[in-house]
Amino acid sequence: MTKSRRTYDGEFKREALRLLATSGKSAAQIERELGLGAGCLSRWKQKQAEEGEQAFPGHGRLTAEQERLRQLERENEILRQERDILKKAVAIFSHPSRGDSSSSRSTTRSSR
Repeated sequence: MTKSRRTYDGEFKREALRLLATSGKSAAQIERELGLGAGCLSRWKQKQAEEGEQAFPGHGRLTAEQERLRQLERENEILRQERDILKKAVAIFSHPSRGDSSSSRSTTRSSR
């Protein structure tokens, strides 16, 4: 049997941390009461201390840095595709087609 991983939204995490700060109870006791795994509150507390208000962006929401990175990766992929298209176009136009060179030879022979 596989145990499914529970996810908590940002508001729940902030409320649990507020409860830890104001209730006077230990983190382990609050974790038991809320049905959290051992150490969840300390990890959430550390993340909130590091990232502040942007600590728990929620499902589908990225931090400003992550959003910028995603945008740059998308732009980079588009530029790679455009570069590859241009390389192919240069290759096509830099070599004369076989049909053109044979027809130019036949016209020069008929004019002699």
